[in-house]
Amino acid sequence: MNLAKGGKVIALLVAENESQGVLTATENGYGKRTPIVEYTRHGRGTQGMIAIQTSERNGKVVAATLVAPEDEIMLITSGGVLIRTRVNEIREMSRSTQGVTLINLGEGEKLSGLQCIFDRDDDNGENGNGNGNGSNGSGEAHAETTGGSGDGDGPAN
Repeated sequence: MNLAKGGKVIALLVAENESQGVLTATENGYGKRTPIVEYTRHGRGTQGMIAIQTSERNGKVVAATLVAPEDEIMLITSGGVLIRTRVNEIREMSRSTQGVTLINLGEGEKLSGLQCIFDRDDDNGENGNGNGNGSNGSGEAHAETTGGSGDGDGPAN
C-alpha cells in the first residue's frame, strides 16, 4: 500500500461475510456505519480507501471496526467517559458522507477510540460476567481497548 505523505493506516479489517458493516469514528465524536459491499477490493500499490470524509467538523479518523447490526460498541473519550450503544442505532450511510453524532463531547475532549463489545446479554438475562447487571460487582465498569484504533494522526485513506 502506498500512503500519502503523513498518511496512516487506521485499521485493517477482514470481513467474514457481506452482512457486516464498517463503523468509522472521528475524534470530534462523529461516525457512521457503512455496508462492507461499498468497499471494493484493490490490488497492491493502491492508496487505500476513504471511509469517512474528514473535515473541521469531524476531525481525524480515530477508529474503524467491523460490526453487525446486533452488536454493541463502547465509545471512549480522552476525558475517561465510556458510552455503550447499539450498532443498529447508528444510521447506515455511504462511504462519501461525513456521518452523524456518535457522542457529545465536553470542552477539550476528543473521542479516543471505540471497541466492539463481545459479552452481549444472552437469553437468560446474564451479560457474560456472571452477575447479570452489567458491572463487575464493585460498581465499576471496565472496558478493554486493543489495537485497531490508531492515534488519530494524519488523514485516513
